[in-house]
Amino acid sequence: MAAAKKKTARGRKQDRARVAGGQKYEVGDESKKTGRSASAVKKAVKKVGNSRKRVEKRLAR
Repeated sequence: MAAAKKKTARGRKQDRARVAGGQKYEVGDESKKTGRSASAVKKAVKKVGNSRKRVEKRLAR
């Protein structure tokens, strides 16, 4: 019998560092977190890229 594959957290941290502009739940989470509208989050992602840090910085202005 083959040994069960060990689950790793590889990729999780880098995935959390991004905002997927096309994913409704990610845009919704970010808009709830920052208090801005979903369309504002989408525009920020389009303007500064999908880095969560840069998107949050853009929305904080």
